[in-house]
Amino acid sequence: MTGGASGIGLETARVLALRGAHVIIAVRNVEAGNEAKQTVLNANGDANVNVLKLDLCSFKSIRTFVDNFNSLNLPLNILINNAGVMFCPYKLTEDGVEMQFGTNHLGHFLLTNLLLDKMKNTVKISGTEGRIVNLSSIAHLHTYEKGIQFDKISNELGYSDKKAYGQSKLANILHCNELSRRLKASYFTSFLEAEGANITVNSVHPGLIMTNLMRHTPLLMKVLKVFTFILWKNIPQGASTTCYAAVHPSLKGVTGKYFLDCNEKKPSAFARDEVLAKKLWDFSDKMVNQPKLV
Repeated sequence: MTGGASGIGLETARVLALRGAHVIIAVRNVEAGNEAKQTVLNANGDANVNVLKLDLCSFKSIRTFVDNFNSLNLPLNILINNAGVMFCPYKLTEDGVEMQFGTNHLGHFLLTNLLLDKMKNTVKISGTEGRIVNLSSIAHLHTYEKGIQFDKISNELGYSDKKAYGQSKLANILHCNELSRRLKASYFTSFLEAEGANITVNSVHPGLIMTNLMRHTPLLMKVLKVFTFILWKNIPQGASTTCYAAVHPSLKGVTGKYFLDCNEKKPSAFARDEVLAKKLWDFSDKMVNQPKLV
């Protein structure tokens, strides 16, 4: 899972380890990742936890991470795309993409695509359903006028840190929905050949939680929390929907859905737009496979 060094990512890692999962914590800061590993081990001395370096701002780092993960020769049953940045000032990733879209969406898009064959192989060998979970947000409702501004994805002019975040969270849902559609099509086609890709893909909104993700707007969030305190969750509550989507048996075969408070919810009209999802997939695929922009 990505972003497992703190907050709901760390809590998710702890819960999954308690359930017997071998957890890989993928983090930009390896020192923080090792501290998180120790926290998980303190809760469960028998836990299996590895820490691997991953910087979602860098396509090169993502490819290196996948090589390192594959070298461990471990199965891949669950992929949780949890890490992200929020409301940050305008900045470009190492590859020349606006930071929030590049990290929250493109980084996870590339990571998921590179790990998909590993998960398919695990499913084939184990016979157990694979699950991919993207952490989105209710913030996907607050995005740019056309949902995804493809023609100026990295433009500084007109940049809004809030709308850019919403755009990236909308992209997380659209990514899930399109990957779910492609996997279902692949599954029913290959089912006749007795080797279907039995993998579900869902997105979740963890709720309003005060974590390190808020570091760019601490004052705003503290003021907001005073007036909306009844809506806020603690970290274990925030991780519950992620864990539900990742392991709950009642979700067997459920795919392409959006969850809030461990219940399926209807996302925005943009998030349900299949044409937009297909366009985003093609756009993203082109971006992660082109030469550096800077």
